[in-house]
Amino acid sequence: MLPFQKRLTNSFYVLLGLPATAMGFGLSVQIAVLSWILTTKYGLDIHEVGLVWAAGPIAGILGQVIVGLISDRVWFWGGRRRPFILIGGILAALMIFALPRIDQINDLFGIGSLMAVAVTVALTLDLSINISFNPTRSIIADVTPQGPARTKGYTWMQSISNFFGSVAYLIGALIDNYFLIQVGIVLILLFSIVPMFFIEEPRKLKEEEEEEEEEGIRLKDQATVSNSALKPHSHSTPWGELMRLYIAHGFTWLGVQVMFVYAIAFIQQELHPTSDIHTGQIIGWSFFLLNAVGAFIPIILLEPMARRLGRVRTHFLMISIMALGYFGITFLARSEAIFYGLMVVLSFGWSSLVSLPFAIMTEKVNKDRMGFFMGIFNLSVVIPQLIASLVIGYFIKEAADKSLIFLISALSLSMSAVLWLFVKEPGRNNI
Repeated sequence: MLPFQKRLTNSFYVLLGLPATAMGFGLSVQIAVLSWILTTKYGLDIHEVGLVWAAGPIAGILGQVIVGLISDRVWFWGGRRRPFILIGGILAALMIFALPRIDQINDLFGIGSLMAVAVTVALTLDLSINISFNPTRSIIADVTPQGPARTKGYTWMQSISNFFGSVAYLIGALIDNYFLIQVGIVLILLFSIVPMFFIEEPRKLKEEEEEEEEEGIRLKDQATVSNSALKPHSHSTPWGELMRLYIAHGFTWLGVQVMFVYAIAFIQQELHPTSDIHTGQIIGWSFFLLNAVGAFIPIILLEPMARRLGRVRTHFLMISIMALGYFGITFLARSEAIFYGLMVVLSFGWSSLVSLPFAIMTEKVNKDRMGFFMGIFNLSVVIPQLIASLVIGYFIKEAADKSLIFLISALSLSMSAVLWLFVKEPGRNNI
């Protein structure tokens, strides 16, 4: 183990956040490019775009849980999370390379259906990101102790990821989405591969070692009934608490995913872009602001607030602010300037939802099953993605007023904020 990992230095936290940043950058490219390229280059309507977006979450429902289970138990290439980060990173880079070449792939293999090729590419891209996201987040829990150090790991992860995500959208806004694709290929490969040579994973996680010690004591003193109490209650899974967390998080992601997939329809109707390139630039600038401001919030605001108020209360406040931002877009955003200003408001909730819930969840479950629980946790992301793509897309297509997109997001985030009131945090009273 290198000295900077033993001491948990800031440079180690930066390096630890890079694999998740690679997947976050891939997601940023997907958000910035997928709906835009399917609409403008390949001529799919908004409902078909939603169906393409649905492909990845369908695969992710099983993929995340299975990969999580496997990564908890296997060990090869010098780690339990490392192999999946490397494989997922390479696959994600290849699928981003394929995005602007869907028509060429269709012609090369004589498939005769752009939709089929688009679904295949989107499915593989989303699945590879999902496969890697689980281990990139689980490895943070593996190599950091519970408490403030782990919260710091997740908040720093998100700050770094948001910073590079903002760079992705800035490239799309200032240059174009095709150049963004090229940058994405290189950056994803670098950030998913290089850090794996410097982060040492523990062969045995803390809970496993404790269980082995306790089992040894139990066998020695098995004649004593009281020794049966040595196995701590903390190893039981609080499914009731986890379900409340999952459902609250699911409503957050429902609102956010509706924005990611369908914002282009709102932009085209309400902001009146002058060309397809202009549409892509508006998308780039808006999501640049979401991530650029969100890059500073976790370290500057969320980490100190979480220490003082608790993570659940802090997250509740951030989600509430995001809901207000969505209501603002619904009723006020009829110019680019107002739209951009309200995207800054959304950044408070965005920075929180991709950092604090992970820190909250990881301290409710056994560390030696972290990959499995990360996979289950991901269901609160992919199921809302499916609802957004397969159900809500139909209503948005039929709606004459596309501000319905952000009204749905606002109502979903409001429901999420209410549900977070019922999530408990160890050592603190309810909100």
